Amino acid sequence: MRPIALSPKNREAAIAALAETELDVLVIGGGVVGAGSALDAATRGLSVGLVEARDFASGTSSRSSKLIHGGLRYLEMLDFRLVAEALAERSLLTTKLAPHLVKPIPFLYPLKGLGWERLYAGTGVAMYDSMSALSGRSRGLPGHRHLTRHGARKHMPSLKKDALVGAIRYYDGQVDDARHTMFLARTAASYGAHVASRVRVTDLIRETDRVVGAVVTDLESGKSFEIRAKVVINATGVWTDETQSFADERGQFHVRASKGIHIVVPKDRIRGDSGLILKTEKSVLFVIPWSRYWIIGTTDTDWNLSKDHPAASSSDIDYLLGHVNSVLNEPITRDDIQGVYAGLRPLLAGEDEATSKLSREHAVSTAVKGLVVIAGGKYTTYRVMAKDAVDAAVDVMGVLMERKVPPCCTENVPLIGADGYEALWNQRHHLATQHGLSVSRIERLLNRYGALALEVLALIADKADLGQPLENAEDYLRAEVVYAASHEGARHLEDFIARRSHISIETSHRGALVVEEVAKLMGKELGWSRKQRAAEIEHYRKRVEAELHSQTMPDDETADAARMGAADVVPIDRSQH
Repeated sequence: MRPIALSPKNREAAIAALAETELDVLVIGGGVVGAGSALDAATRGLSVGLVEARDFASGTSSRSSKLIHGGLRYLEMLDFRLVAEALAERSLLTTKLAPHLVKPIPFLYPLKGLGWERLYAGTGVAMYDSMSALSGRSRGLPGHRHLTRHGARKHMPSLKKDALVGAIRYYDGQVDDARHTMFLARTAASYGAHVASRVRVTDLIRETDRVVGAVVTDLESGKSFEIRAKVVINATGVWTDETQSFADERGQFHVRASKGIHIVVPKDRIRGDSGLILKTEKSVLFVIPWSRYWIIGTTDTDWNLSKDHPAASSSDIDYLLGHVNSVLNEPITRDDIQGVYAGLRPLLAGEDEATSKLSREHAVSTAVKGLVVIAGGKYTTYRVMAKDAVDAAVDVMGVLMERKVPPCCTENVPLIGADGYEALWNQRHHLATQHGLSVSRIERLLNRYGALALEVLALIADKADLGQPLENAEDYLRAEVVYAASHEGARHLEDFIARRSHISIETSHRGALVVEEVAKLMGKELGWSRKQRAAEIEHYRKRVEAELHSQTMPDDETADAARMGAADVVPIDRSQH
């Protein structure tokens, strides 16, 4: 299998194929579940289309806690099946499917009580490790350890002495969620799926009582067309109910949006070599190592406002600061915050009003012929969700298929960039010498692109100035901007600044100081006119202003109103695309 570039030319070819060919499966939604479903279906030999209204992972799938984990809190809910399933997937991702993107990281669980709490929490973490072992896929992550207070503070010197009497140290996984989702979409394309972002579904096509496709609009050109398919999979997350409404029938379940926000602070503000997991009165709080930063989150509150751009309010930020500062000997202030992001979890609607208690189980509906709806779940179990969705699609197709469709095989399908990653990691010192870069720079590239880092390095070999870092975001090379536009489907500034990279949350300027340089590099690759480039720059700066303004607002309603001050980017010169 040869990696396919999600290039402008590939997008044009995909749109042409979507308009001209009846597919076996059309997947709506380019988040982790939609991209995973497209990969699952394509690797079963089905003809597949994947359309996303904005950018891959632009919704929930780029705004998570960036963890691949079983979910310790679900043990307390006695949801053993979900935890066991997630732990099995965690091991698959860290060792086989995406070792370049998913890494083990240690966590401390501080203990505040006496012996009973250590027994209670220790039993839970021991079950966590045991369930991982029983899954048969437990390679890759060390087991847990009990620590005294002194031992715990060796790992996390920033913890107050009175914040704990001891701790349990255990491991989970971390993922670059936005890049992982994009890699899923690109891997699906490499196995033959027709993949296109910025293609919005505006209606579903029905013939008699069956859904047979969708009406879509290419937002880059403004043109509308039909896509015909034997089965449509609705994998639109928090937009599930809206997409379901195109079928003119009530769904079997509803999806409820829960907002979670995170703040990002420099690594030197908290001294330690482990993450933290803290119980709060509402949910759990994570302090997560992230390159040269810490990610602190999350909140868990009901959200009934704009799903396109959930906003973090001042009270959300105060909530996180209050809880994390309760255990730190040097409090974090607002001045320390580099970035803030907010996302929505798609929870299956239930009876309990507390969103943190709603199930993270997923559900599949086939209430309308020709339409499969998949919703709920958690990032870690996306592959299982995709399998269940495609299994349901195969059942729905039934007699429409002239051959038997093979079962899911994605547990044996590494994402592009995984094959050869380990060997290149072993050669990183040689690669650094060969390309005139530091070893740490090569390591960073390998952990963002895997074996495909060689394609980025090839750009630098052809044009040396692409090996220079961006002026106001030195963790990223100029070559990465060009590669995002030519190989990774980035169509607009925010696609690169917020998702192909994480400049939007890793710099205090939130990306506003890189727009000129990034626009010049992207614009050359994408054929932007001077007018389009100026429009892209203006839009991104307005986005930053709106987000910063929303974060000073006291509540959800005022924060949402402030964030809506920056609309989605729209191409200016449509003749250019």
